[in-house]
Amino acid sequence: MSRAILNRALLTGLDNSAMQHIGNQQWLHQEAMAAFLQLKAALANEGFDLAVVSAWRSFERQARIWQAKCLGQRPVFNHAQQRVDVTSLSAQARIEAIMLYSALPGASRHHWGTEIDVYDAAAVPIDYQVKLSTDEYQGDGPFATLAQWLQQNAADYGFFLPYRAFRGGVAAEPWHLSYQPLASACQAALTLQQLQQTLMDNPIAEQATVLQMLPELYPRFITNICEAEI
Repeated sequence: MSRAILNRALLTGLDNSAMQHIGNQQWLHQEAMAAFLQLKAALANEGFDLAVVSAWRSFERQARIWQAKCLGQRPVFNHAQQRVDVTSLSAQARIEAIMLYSALPGASRHHWGTEIDVYDAAAVPIDYQVKLSTDEYQGDGPFATLAQWLQQNAADYGFFLPYRAFRGGVAAEPWHLSYQPLASACQAALTLQQLQQTLMDNPIAEQATVLQMLPELYPRFITNICEAEI
């Protein structure tokens, strides 16, 4: 049972008091730290260098990403990794296009400090720019071996891949790991009503349309994950 205090501020990225620094300007929830270090050590023994692109993310940071994508100032991609011109879409279509790869502010699993986007730093030059695209994690991609290892072994360390396959909401993300004991508790605690209140208190781009669509977006993009096999 998690000891974390799962208040609305923590669940929606407005409270970072339980986060601990893991280096490279990244933070994790204190309850996920031991498991993360064990996973990193196990991978090192196999010749991998587990590196983190993104971990805890605040509501403010997610809102900046969201706004830039709504305005077409930051790229939005479809399943084929082709750029989408969101400025030509209706507000509803724009929101759905963005949520294929980017979470709604207040609803990102990264708010919980349980999620890490990872790659193998040992597989690429030090100046390699990680794209977090599926072709990097399959076939001849530099992180395909890491992805395979994680699929087979991450559960032994308490982690799972919530987006290991596309289920009609968020696209497949083979780089996204979740610390199951705490993440499952957070997901159960984050209700539609809490998210609605957070967004009413903290306006974001396309606010009115988001709130109107939220009862549909919540089950499709927020709670619709591949369950842990632990």
